[in-house]
Amino acid sequence: MLENREGQAVPQVTFNTRQNNEWVQITSDDLFKGKNVIVFALPGAFTPTCSSTHLPRYNELAQVFAENGIDDIICLSVNDPFVMDAWAGDQSAENISMLPDGNGDFSRGMGMLVNKADLGFGDRSWRYSMLVRDGVIEKMFIEPDVPGDPFEVSDADTMLNYLNPEAQPPKRITLIGKPGCSHCTRAKAALNERGLKFEEITVGSHGVSLATLHAVSGRGTTPQIFIEGEHVGGADELEAWLAAQ
Repeated sequence: MLENREGQAVPQVTFNTRQNNEWVQITSDDLFKGKNVIVFALPGAFTPTCSSTHLPRYNELAQVFAENGIDDIICLSVNDPFVMDAWAGDQSAENISMLPDGNGDFSRGMGMLVNKADLGFGDRSWRYSMLVRDGVIEKMFIEPDVPGDPFEVSDADTMLNYLNPEAQPPKRITLIGKPGCSHCTRAKAALNERGLKFEEITVGSHGVSLATLHAVSGRGTTPQIFIEGEHVGGADELEAWLAAQ
């Protein structure tokens, strides 16, 4: 039975981490004492749900969490520090502190260490998230104890809604452009001036072609901008959209 430990102190553990190619030991007090910290724990680096949704959304909402009093966001997994560092680089997770619980000591202390030998994983952390204030767990969102890898309550949006139901997550913006496109440069400058972060997809890389661009936007020119999944259009339409906000 997975135990909710709200109101209790986090386990006192020493983590072996890597910083600047050196071994560095970090304690629970180093991570949590005098701070407001979000922890989201997951079964493994590079695994599908963890890579496609869990980690990216916390990274995406990091600024909003900071605006609501959060000092740090920690991603914890029972993996070694080399794997966690490689995953952070692969995900461009610059807003997240990656915490390798290599021996599972923290997960065991939380009562969240589970055996996934059927998948060849051995002991891993159950998926959950928690808000920790000055070393004491205020809130936990624990995934239901059912077979598989449920992902229903430990997501970033659920945590943000708990912290501040009125908080406004940043809009998801995608810009499809190509090298040497002056209108793409103008569109990116307009977004940057507003402090709006965006995903940039470049035609000609990673299998994205002009045919792909036309298929998703109905147009063959760049840039094409999508906001919250809705097609806005090119640089002129983007500037009009921004002016209307």
